[in-house]
Order: sequence, then C-alpha cells, then structure tokens
Amino acid sequence: MNARDILSAGAVVPVIAIDDIHTAVDLAHALVAGGIPTLEITLRTEHGLKAIELIAKEVKGAIVGAGTVINAEQLKAVEDAGAVFAISPGLNLPFAKAAEKSAIAVIPGIATAGELMLALEHGIDTCKLFPAEVVGGRAMLSALYGPFPQVKFCPTGGINLVSAPEYLKLPNVLCVGGSWLTPKDAVAKQDWGTITRLAKEAAALRA
Repeated sequence: MNARDILSAGAVVPVIAIDDIHTAVDLAHALVAGGIPTLEITLRTEHGLKAIELIAKEVKGAIVGAGTVINAEQLKAVEDAGAVFAISPGLNLPFAKAAEKSAIAVIPGIATAGELMLALEHGIDTCKLFPAEVVGGRAMLSALYGPFPQVKFCPTGGINLVSAPEYLKLPNVLCVGGSWLTPKDAVAKQDWGTITRLAKEAAALRA
C-alpha cells in the first residue's frame, strides 16, 4: 500500500503507545472493530516492535505501522517487524535518504515549508504536520496548500474529536492523528467496549 491509501483508510490514525504487550492484540481488534484500521504503534515504549509484529500476524484488517521512527536503523527494524508504514516526528537529510530507499511507506513529520521541500526532493508528497496545533494547525495547512497543492497531510498533535472535523474539511488533509482513541485508563482496564465506541465516533467523522 502507498502512503495515501494507508492514510485514507480511516478518518483518524490513532497514535498508540503500548505499555503492556498483553493488551496489544486486543486493543488492535477493538479499534478495527470500530472502523479504524490504520494503527500507528509508536516506538516510545519498549514494546513497540513486538506489538507491531503481533498485530501484523494476528489482527485481520489492521493496517499496522510504526510511529516515532527517527533514523534509518529504526526504519529497518519496523519493516522487519511487519509494519507497512512508518511515521516520523520530523525530517532531516539522512532520514529523507533512508525513506527514499525504504520498501514501506514513509510519512515524515514536517513543520516548515523548507522541510516540505526536502521531502518533495526525495519523492515524498504525503506528510504529517507535527506538532499541528503548535505550528499553526488549520491556518498552516491552508497556507501550505497554495505553493504545495500536490501534498497531502495527516496533521497530528493537539487534535481531538471536536477539532478533527475542521481539519478533515481541508483539501490537503487525508486524515488526522490522535491519541484520544486509546485512553490509558481504558486500556489498562481492558475496557475494549469503550475503545470500540471511541473508534466508531472517530470513523463517523468521515461518514
């Protein structure tokens, strides 16, 4: 799958930090059941790679990828674990070169027009705006649309169920990223009904 197909599969890409590896598969099942198939498993915890491997093998319908990927070594590791995409918080020249050679879709984070130009130089026209609310949010995306109408985004950072619809109305936004679909207390309690309900609310944003 290419980056745009991956990001267009659902209105929201949940940003997931796995604190307990035993919850990973059930959490993924709950999200997919609610209509959210694209799952960003971050490398912020020690369980990230193992969670990607388990979900890729055991959760039918999940489009599993990695988040917080910041260098070529991590990019190779998540690919080996079974991720079909990788998302980074930023972009520099070494990472752009690694992304260009990668066998999986790479969606780098950008916060400036200069970083976006670097992405385009390396064949990347689908990016994450991060941290979205901090760097201008919808106004920033509208401004970037003028000189870069060919670029599509998944804005992430500070977005919630209330603000997401306004982002999704923009012509250069495919989806939004957010952590509100996987509240830590619900995951810790293994309250999968709540997770599925939140996923259904998020999926309905594009209905």
